[in-house]
Formats: sequence, C-alpha cells, structure tokens
Amino acid sequence: MRSFNTAGPVNATDHYLIAPLSRIDLDEVLGLVRDKKYFVLHAPRQTGKTSALLALAEVLNGRGYRCLYVTFETARTARDDVQRAMRTVLATLASQARATLDDGFLDDIWPDILARVGPDLAFGVALERWAQASPGPLVLLIDEIDTLVGDSLLSVLQQLRAGYPTRPERFPHSVVLCGLRDPRDYRMDASGSPFNIAAASLRLGDFSRRETLTLLGQHTEQTGQAFAPEALQAVWTQTRGQPWLVNALAHETCFRNRALREDRSRAVTADHITAAREELIVNRVTHLDYLADKLREERVRRVIEPMLSGTHRHTFTDRDVGYARDLGLLARDAPLRVANPIYAEVLPRELAWVAQETLELSPPRYVRADGSLDAELLMVEFQGFFRRHSEHWRNRFAYEEAWPQLLLQAYLQRVVNGGGRIEREYALGSGRVDLLIVWPLADRVQEFVVECKVVREHDGLERVVDEGVEQTARYVDRCAAEAGHLVVIDRRDNRSWEEKVFHLRRDGGAAPVDVWGM
Repeated sequence: MRSFNTAGPVNATDHYLIAPLSRIDLDEVLGLVRDKKYFVLHAPRQTGKTSALLALAEVLNGRGYRCLYVTFETARTARDDVQRAMRTVLATLASQARATLDDGFLDDIWPDILARVGPDLAFGVALERWAQASPGPLVLLIDEIDTLVGDSLLSVLQQLRAGYPTRPERFPHSVVLCGLRDPRDYRMDASGSPFNIAAASLRLGDFSRRETLTLLGQHTEQTGQAFAPEALQAVWTQTRGQPWLVNALAHETCFRNRALREDRSRAVTADHITAAREELIVNRVTHLDYLADKLREERVRRVIEPMLSGTHRHTFTDRDVGYARDLGLLARDAPLRVANPIYAEVLPRELAWVAQETLELSPPRYVRADGSLDAELLMVEFQGFFRRHSEHWRNRFAYEEAWPQLLLQAYLQRVVNGGGRIEREYALGSGRVDLLIVWPLADRVQEFVVECKVVREHDGLERVVDEGVEQTARYVDRCAAEAGHLVVIDRRDNRSWEEKVFHLRRDGGAAPVDVWGM
C-alpha cells in the first residue's frame, strides 16, 4: 500500500507522488546537458530535489551518457578542513561510481592523487583522469553541494571552474550542482562567485494547486476515502503547495488519525485538516524545526522582524531576501510575506515559545459558563498584564523590535490553547499584525479580530488609532467576525503609564472596534 512520503526520495511503489521530472522543464535540462553546460538546480529543503536528480540520472543513462548522482552531504562536518573534505568527497564519488555505474576506476586512483597533488587539486585531477577513461560522456549530478562550507566549498567550486574549459575530453561533459541556494549566494568575497561558469540557475518550485489535488486524489483512488471540497481547499490554503507540508498534512490526517485510518468510508473534513495542522506545529516536526532554527541567523532576522513588528522600516538587502526565499521562508511574489499560513504560524510561535510556556496567567475568567469566550474581558486582562510585566519581558525576546507583538501573541496563544486557535496575517509594509481568534462552540464558532499597531517617535497617536480602527474594521468585515479589538502599544519615550493606558470604543461599521492603549 502506498502512503504520503515525508522522508527521503519518492518511489512509485511506496508513495503517492507527482512525477519528479514533470516538475522541471525537462527539455531545457536535456538541452543544457547536450550543450555541455554546467548549471544549478536549487530549491528549499524537502521540495523534491533529490527525487528529480535521481529520475534525471536514469533518463540520461538511458540516452548514452554515463551519469552519476552523488551527494556531498557526508563532508558537511569537514567545514574549513579542505584535506578532510576532499578525502570524503573523493571516497564518496568513488563509492557511488562503483555502486551505480559498476565503475571502479576512481577506487584505484584517488588516494594516490590526493597524496601526490594535495586537496586543492585532487578533485579536479581525479575528474580529469576519470573523464579521459570514461567510455561515454560523463555527467555529474552533485546533490547537497552547499552542505560544504567555507574553504571546502570554495575549493570544490574552483576546481570545477578550472577544469571546465577542457570538457568533455578531459573533464566531465556536464555538471549539475544542486542545493538550497542560488549560485549568487556562493560568493565568498568581493571577487564574486567561484562558480561563474553556471549557464543557468533553475529552481524547483512548489506543487501547483492541480498537482496538490492530484496527489490527494491518489489516496482516494487507492483507499476510497474522499476529501470533502473544504478539506481539499484547506490543504492548498495552508500549504500553498509546499511539497513536504502537503504530504505531512495529508499523512497526519489519513494515517495518524486513528478513526480515519480504520474507517476509510469516513470522508476527510476541513476540521480534520485543521487538527492535523496543529499537531504538526505543536510537535515541532523536523522540517518546521529546521526553519525555526534559521530564525537565529542575522540575515533572516533582518527580513522577518519587520514583518512581525508591523513596521515600514527595515535594514535588509536584496541578498537577505533572496536567501530567505531560497530557504522557502518567503513567498516568491509580492508583497513580501511568509510563504504559507503554516510557516506564518510557526515563526511567531517559535520566537515566543519561552514566553508562551512560562507565562503565569490567572484562572480563565474570560471563559463564560456557557463555554463562550469573553473577548473584551480577555483584552482587559492583557492590558493589565502588559502594564505589570512588559518591562520584565522586553529583553527576553531575540527579536527586540517585535517583542510587544510577540508577547501579545504568546499571551493569546496560551489563552486559546485547548479551546480555540489563532490565525495570523502579517506582511512587510502592512503597518500592522492581524490576528483572528477562532473559538468553536457546540452550535457556532466565535471569531474576534485582534490587530496590533505600535506608536513610535514622530507618530501621532490619533493618526495611528484612526488608521488602525479603519484597518481593523475592514478585517472584521472580511472575516465576518463579531467584534474587533485594536491594541495600540506606545513605544515613545517619556510617556507615563497613565498616558499610555486607555480604552475606547469606535464604530467599525459591521461591528464595533474596541481600542486598547498600553
């Protein structure tokens, strides 16, 4: 029986899949190989790069090339130790050639080459000797190239560049480098990229909506278990086609949900998808944990922090944005925003995790006897909490500019855990952070909008409030929420708490908007 794949390359026997080579322009790739080009294929982690390379190797080996797929991931720990890295790279190359091409040529020569010419030449010399001995055009598909770092990566790229002019008689006919990043990000110094021979930089994209639905449809075809239309839409909306997320969300729903696994006559609903989404986030699964770890990098912080803080100000460069996009954190198109709702949920939760787990909150008086949520009382309590404890928390967040928004989200997340959920919207330059509290009841669902805006030096309080009320009212209308709450955090110097703390109610049209100053 096939299932959704969440680890390693796909295969048609074990996994539902979208044909790997259907996701690239195969004619373009075959043309680049035919024309003896060296080029790059890049995409975020767990997007399907390895599956595409393995399928491409099979095609090329059927067309008269001697194509070898090899990963350099085992040399990751060598870092700047070029001698150690080259020993691992050459041993891996020889082992893979023997295992997949039945070619033991490199086994006999690489140790002597490394000892004789040293690590700065050994990779190139070994490829030269191998290409000259090969009975057909040699093509290398090098995966995980950017797991090499520093001098080790620089040495491999420079040796490929040095041998490039002698191809195909004395060097590989074509080389494909595959990793997370575009080659522009391989620049080591002001001299530019050490792989400026790349003829193209191809990006493996996410699933389209059609491909996402096709993958889910394969489960229905195999088991008879249907996805309700709302469930199909929920998968697409939450993942935006990110391949690992699509598979993980579907696997969590169809194979880890015991009721759905044991009774395939039960259709998958949107509520099942929402529950699976929460499980993935709460369990901090490997893929999401990897992205969360990247938040600690300074160039990622420069891009993400202004989104979370709702500010128009930023210090990032185009290369910072390109790097965040290559990681898969950001959507490829404008406006600048997080790639999908699941990532948008993971990032602030991760940054506010310590606060969320350690907040000591009073008993939940904001839950009424009938189980409904008293959102106005909730905001009163947060206003008091912020006044009493904000100074304690402001230096405990890694993203200093966004700490008020993160503290608000940590507080609300702690409140709704087990009873509801929060949906988040934020994008660079929006000037706000939009939160939607969803609180299910037996006969209906309560929804409250919470919007957060910050008053800084040179901002006018009245202008910020007027703008925020208008924005909140629009969001309330779009979500058909029953009320809106605007949190206005005053970060101007020399303001007393008596000046900062206030509450007023404004007419929002479809629903009132309560404004909470703090």
